[in-house]
Amino acid sequence: MFCTGHRHSLSCVFRRVEQPISRQPVVGILANEDTGREDQLVASWALVVPVKPLPVAKSRLADVARDRRSDLALAMAADTVQAALSAPAVATVIAVTDDPRAAELLGRLGAVVVGDEPDAGLNPALRHGASAARGYATAVGALSADLPALRPEPLSAVLGEAAQHPVAFLPDMASTGTTLYTTTADTAFDPLFGEHSAREHRRAGAVELGLPDAASVRRDVDTGADLLAAVQLGVGAHTRDLLRELRIE
Repeated sequence: MFCTGHRHSLSCVFRRVEQPISRQPVVGILANEDTGREDQLVASWALVVPVKPLPVAKSRLADVARDRRSDLALAMAADTVQAALSAPAVATVIAVTDDPRAAELLGRLGAVVVGDEPDAGLNPALRHGASAARGYATAVGALSADLPALRPEPLSAVLGEAAQHPVAFLPDMASTGTTLYTTTADTAFDPLFGEHSAREHRRAGAVELGLPDAASVRRDVDTGADLLAAVQLGVGAHTRDLLRELRIE
């Protein structure tokens, strides 16, 4: 499935993406807190965001979200994609999903949506998304879909550091998982998401990124405690509105 989203419309067809449209780099402005000046930044990254079928997503949040668990998974993915698309360093976001609700919303937010091929697990899906992403930017990353507190500027700062290395990754807050895996131009895209992915990426030679102000990029949400920690950082509008409905603030 391939969808293109616009502010007032969404066009979707089911087909394989064979030749992604080439885009010109977009120039943005990133505030430099150390120098007090604004630095020009070229949007050179395409980020691949995988979204599971919502009925089976985030099972460990059932005790918090109850029968709205799929809604919470979608809200977090929407906030992740929206923040990523707002990051000065990001040219486009490729959402990989077969879920129609996720495809519709993420496409409407501006993501390019491709189907989950070859339907063989997370890492093959990410590689499929990366093949579509190569036509949009010179560097490609895989970003977790459960980062509801994600902020554009810290994400751009992390990507700026990642651009210095052919392959890099950012560990999650527990330092066992991975929230971001990156490759620069002409580098094989071979993510190793799964159990102990931080260790696996490190063993494979990826450089571990260690920026001090990257909490919003590292705060993934798998449990109720994770969700409360994300709320303390400040979650995006989709997650915030749903949590208000659930009376979780």
